[in-house]
Amino acid sequence: MSEANSDSSEVPVISLRAAPGERASWGRPSWVVYLWGACELLFVTNPWQISSSLRVHALRAFGASIESGVIFRPRTRVRFPWKLSIGADSWIGEGVWFHNQDKIFVGRDVVISQESFLTTGSHAHRVDMGLVTRPIRIEDGAWITSRCIVLGGVTVGRSAVTTPGTVISTDVPPNVVWNSSDQNPRKGLRFPARRSSEPERDGLTSNA
Repeated sequence: MSEANSDSSEVPVISLRAAPGERASWGRPSWVVYLWGACELLFVTNPWQISSSLRVHALRAFGASIESGVIFRPRTRVRFPWKLSIGADSWIGEGVWFHNQDKIFVGRDVVISQESFLTTGSHAHRVDMGLVTRPIRIEDGAWITSRCIVLGGVTVGRSAVTTPGTVISTDVPPNVVWNSSDQNPRKGLRFPARRSSEPERDGLTSNA
């Protein structure tokens, strides 16, 4: 009998009641985390709060490193702003979620489009379901298009593009167009060597 068809009663179950708590990832006293939760709801996630500048000021007040010219659209979420760093002139699209139990580094001139989800956390699923975290790095000029999922431990290279809906679980090389749903995720270069100085204009149907 194969492993898949063996008696399920022999398969262990991890007690979630005994699982290590997630507070080790907080990095701040509990009152700061709770206060941030209220401010996030009012000034960052709130769809009626349309000011990108106010959103950025609220994040900076709680320790985020955000350089000049960054645009933050409504309905965004940031788990821990003190673990977020964003370079100059980057665009963060509506509904983006930084679930950053570890650090997330975003370079300059980066676009992260609508509803994309960046998560640095996972669990020790064969041991005790304890929290396991790894940082994420998005290098200068990259474009994470709409509804992508970026997992912990990943680096997205300089000026790389990930196509809509891509799950990014491994490093993405610089200057490639990446689509994880294909057997070969590398779809070519974003900026191929061209004889003409005029770039192609073949958008991927995703806005910031």
